Amino acid sequence: MIIRKSTPADLPRLLVITELARQFMAETGNPNQWRSGYPTSELLLGDMAKGNSYVCEEEGLGIVATFYFGIEEEPTYAELRDGQWLNDEPYGVIHRLASGGEVRGVARFVFDWCCNQVENIRVDTHADNRKMQELLTSFGFTRCGVIIASDGYPRFAYQRIVR
Repeated sequence: MIIRKSTPADLPRLLVITELARQFMAETGNPNQWRSGYPTSELLLGDMAKGNSYVCEEEGLGIVATFYFGIEEEPTYAELRDGQWLNDEPYGVIHRLASGGEVRGVARFVFDWCCNQVENIRVDTHADNRKMQELLTSFGFTRCGVIIASDGYPRFAYQRIVR
């Protein structure tokens, strides 16, 4: 599997993958995290314009996953409730990780790749997204508290320091 930056030509496949991920989340007890067509085409194209949208490609299958990764401050991480971040160093942030389900181990592949880009990673997920919480914990992320996402809903916030 390889990771590369997304392009606008990838958008149709990204929309299919995010719809499949939305269905998977609903089937596994998380029907509310990606409501109302989130993420939208406009959001994904904006991610691409910033240079922070990526895809995972598997030989013979094409694009099997998508995610956002940026080494930047996430505004919603400025206020952390019920805990504290592990440090205040610059960090990478992962958002909108979605897989089409064709290949196992995509999340771990993405986490490995991100950890090779920067030593400090932050990510958040919905309280009902137990699958992602399990993945994050098994990959060495620490639950640090709760943030309020841009949609106004709380999310569990995680951080991993790679050393």
